[in-house]
Amino acid sequence: MNEFSIFEFVGGDEKFKQLVDEFYARIERDEVLRPIFPADLESGKRWQFLFLTQFFGGPARYQQERGHPRLRMRHMPFPIDANVRQRWLTHMLAAIDAVGIAEPARSTMREYFERGSEFMINVYAPQE
Repeated sequence: MNEFSIFEFVGGDEKFKQLVDEFYARIERDEVLRPIFPADLESGKRWQFLFLTQFFGGPARYQQERGHPRLRMRHMPFPIDANVRQRWLTHMLAAIDAVGIAEPARSTMREYFERGSEFMINVYAPQE
């Protein structure tokens, strides 16, 4: 999928804005995840939009405004266990489908979020 930009393929800023809005609407309704997020979701929505558009081949606005993403470091203050990760991932994958991200971008994005969300886990269940 390196031969084209997912950003352009899916429809640019507008489609990514729809994706972020759909994802955050799901977060707002989630009784487990909502308390982990700040009271005001607008800043997070903006950063996620800028990060995703840049990551998937759009303008480097996130880098220009915030520098290197350092995703794991930025998420370290929030307790993310396997359950939180799975709930987050479920909402993101549902948002991808809800806004109509078409193949082959759909599969590429889903794979990225599956791998990336695993990397964000920072609370581990004790081994028995």
